[in-house]
Amino acid sequence: MTSHQDPRTVIVEPAGFDGAVPRHVGIIMDGNGRWAAQRGLLRSEGHRRGVEAVRRTVQAAIDRGIDYLTLFSFSSENWSRPAEEVEFLFGLLRLFIRRDLADLHRQGVKVVVIGGRERLPRDILALIEEAERLTAANGRLQLVVAFNYGSRNEIARAAQRMALEVRAGALDPEAIDESMVARHLDTAAIPDPDLIIRTSGEYRLSNFLLWQAAYAELVFLPVFWPDFDAKAFDVALEEYATRVRRFGGVAARSSA
Repeated sequence: MTSHQDPRTVIVEPAGFDGAVPRHVGIIMDGNGRWAAQRGLLRSEGHRRGVEAVRRTVQAAIDRGIDYLTLFSFSSENWSRPAEEVEFLFGLLRLFIRRDLADLHRQGVKVVVIGGRERLPRDILALIEEAERLTAANGRLQLVVAFNYGSRNEIARAAQRMALEVRAGALDPEAIDESMVARHLDTAAIPDPDLIIRTSGEYRLSNFLLWQAAYAELVFLPVFWPDFDAKAFDVALEEYATRVRRFGGVAARSSA
């Protein structure tokens, strides 16, 4: 379902998805503020309801056997928002980790946080490190949280790391190729996404996994993030199942 529609449109979802699932799904969780505005509520209420959608989505990913789920939760550009909104978003992350970490661990979810950490409050850093340490050995679902993340910044940081290695004599410039760059990204140990979903009816990646999404399938859903649920997830998976992935080549011809 990729045509432009008003995000208020009710999606008619399939009863369930039983096709081949992508190994790695990335989601741009968009529309919290507009969801709240339509209802005459504060933006903070939209963000709070968005956390509930995160819980539903993680459970849906587990139920459907997805191996990696990457959620774009706080962009490095989001610092330009009002200070009180930024602090509220930080508070939601604190609350989510404190309330949900034990359950995620019990369900075998491994938590990984990507993005720059230099500007984050000390207590946020401690919570992130605790979540990653506690769940490090889990293998049912890898939940990748892109927090204070921007893809251009990630690529720039990777370039800086390689430059330092070259200067130290630990890396030959001739050895720098696509695979070398990938090994220096925040997602070095994570496969590239097969499917990227964006909610709210917007059609752009907004600096999310630009390198990694080179051959990802993109699905744009006309639903605000607080309304995203397992059925909406299945809509995206059904759309993904119709795609023919060529990775720059040509589709194989049928022998029939």
